[in-house]
Amino acid sequence: MREQIESLEHQWRQAQLDDDIPTMDKLLSDDFLGTTANGQVVTKAQQLDRMKRRAIALTKLDVSDVKIKLIGQVAIVNSLAQISGTMDDQPIVGGFRYTRVYQRLPNGSWKITSFSATRVPGINPGPTPHPTPSS
Repeated sequence: MREQIESLEHQWRQAQLDDDIPTMDKLLSDDFLGTTANGQVVTKAQQLDRMKRRAIALTKLDVSDVKIKLIGQVAIVNSLAQISGTMDDQPIVGGFRYTRVYQRLPNGSWKITSFSATRVPGINPGPTPHPTPSS
């Protein structure tokens, strides 16, 4: 199961960077709720709309310090991301702690049901190698 979650995390990262709405649509559960770093709560439809409008356009999303906790049919992923890009046409740069919660559906597939981002003060992106996920 851990390998499935690691693969989904990679798909999520690529979908974010590539504005890949069809992939993000497949990754998010229909009842998805996310909390952005500025405290805004978004549904799946709102998240996909934000991607369509390019309200968030990331040029860098380097993920490290990945921890995966499996509890029955739920996986909780905590990670550190260094990002740069724009949000609502304003530069967004820095470090963020992400928590994503996956739920395993009866058909065996996993969907992201919850997401939260918190800015980490004092972490600014710099040249970093692509990290290897660890657990």
